[in-house]
Amino acid sequence: MSKDQPSPESQAASDLIEGLAELDNEETAEAVEVPESEDAELSVEELKKQLAKAEKKAADNWDKVLRVQAEMENLKRRTQKDLDSAHKYGLEKFAKELLSVIDSLELGIQAATSDVPEVVKLREGSELTVKQFEAVFAKFNIEAIDPIGQPFNPEFHQAMTMVPTADAEPNTVINVFQKGYVLNGRLIRPAMVVVAQAIA
Repeated sequence: MSKDQPSPESQAASDLIEGLAELDNEETAEAVEVPESEDAELSVEELKKQLAKAEKKAADNWDKVLRVQAEMENLKRRTQKDLDSAHKYGLEKFAKELLSVIDSLELGIQAATSDVPEVVKLREGSELTVKQFEAVFAKFNIEAIDPIGQPFNPEFHQAMTMVPTADAEPNTVINVFQKGYVLNGRLIRPAMVVVAQAIA
């Protein structure tokens, strides 16, 4: 047997491979039959319909995504606003409770008119305490409303009574029963005032 001639086993293997390749080619040719022109048009129409459905569904899903994103942005803004308010006005209840303490101190100072040394010392101590309160209030943006001589403002003042007088312009505050307070511009307590009225 010469070296150029293949052995019977290798010849059989190559014949088998060729046979399988031919068979595979025949099956592929059968599977890929070109449809007739009408069938091709129908399948193209069907594909167009499916494409239109898919595009509509994609557009609907995109719309949903945009809505959810907008809702998340709104929620984020609301949460940030609530946090800012909590930081800004978190002291409101505490400040309201302190107002009665400073009111009592101020009333004590007004009542302490005697020149007895003990009373004078007590008045001076109370005045220093009020100054410390005012410094703490200023630190936390709590401002007093003491509107004597100013026009009456119903947003920040509560009129207790109106008094006819020629000494002041009508609708101006001529006396303050109790000072008001604001925290970062928000009213904690209105000032209780007496308002001037024109003499009839």
